[in-house]
Amino acid sequence: MSVLGTGIYPLSQAAKLLGTEPRALRRWLYGYARKYHGKHVRSLPLWTTQHEGQGLPGEVIGFRDLLEARMVLAFLQHGVSLKVIRATIEAASQQYGTDFPLTQRAFLTDGKRIFLDAVETATGEEKIIDVLKKQFVFSDIIKPSLYAGIEYGIDGATRWYPLEDKKTVVLDPGRQFGTPIITDSGIPTDTIYASYLAELRDTAMVARIFNLSPSMVDDAVEFEERLAA
Repeated sequence: MSVLGTGIYPLSQAAKLLGTEPRALRRWLYGYARKYHGKHVRSLPLWTTQHEGQGLPGEVIGFRDLLEARMVLAFLQHGVSLKVIRATIEAASQQYGTDFPLTQRAFLTDGKRIFLDAVETATGEEKIIDVLKKQFVFSDIIKPSLYAGIEYGIDGATRWYPLEDKKTVVLDPGRQFGTPIITDSGIPTDTIYASYLAELRDTAMVARIFNLSPSMVDDAVEFEERLAA
C-alpha cells in the first residue's frame, strides 16, 4: 500500500494539531504495558494505524488516524474511559465496516445506541438510573460542531478545514502530505507564520512575499497561534 495520499504526521505534530501530549497519542495508537496486581499487562492499540508496517522512520500516523484520535480525545475529555472507547470503536467498526468509525457521518446520528451498548459491554453496567446520564454524555461529545469542517468522499473523510466556517486553511492528505496549508496556494501555515514573526508581524509584507491576500495571512496566523495556545 502506498503512503501517498494518506497524510504523514509524526506524533509530535499530530499531538500539537489535536492539543494533547505525544505520550497520550502513543498509548492510544501503539498500546502500552502496565503493572496490574504484580503482573505486566499489555494494553493493545485502539486500532491499527494507516502506516503500520510501511517502514516509515519514527512513529507516524495518517490523516484518518489523526481525525479518529481527535474523536478519542473528545471522549476522554468528557470522562469516558479508554475501555469504553475501545468497545465503542470495535462495535462501530463492525457496524460500518471500517477501521475508522468515529469519523463516519453515520456515527453522528446513530452512534448513541452503539455507545450505550459499548458502555454495558465494557463495564457490565445495566443500571437504568445511569442511562440518561450516559445519553447526555454522548450528546455533549458527539455533535455537529465536532464534525464541522470535515469533508467526505466515498470512502470516508477526505480533508479537514479546522477554522470553523472558513475554508482558508485545510489538512488534505493528498497535498503536502496532509500538513496544514492555505487552501488556494498550498503554502504551509507554519511557513507563513514563521515569516510573519520574522517580518515583525507585518501582515501586508507577508502577503506580498507569498502572493496571498492579507486575510489568508491572518487566517494562517490565527490557526498557528491556536496551536501554540
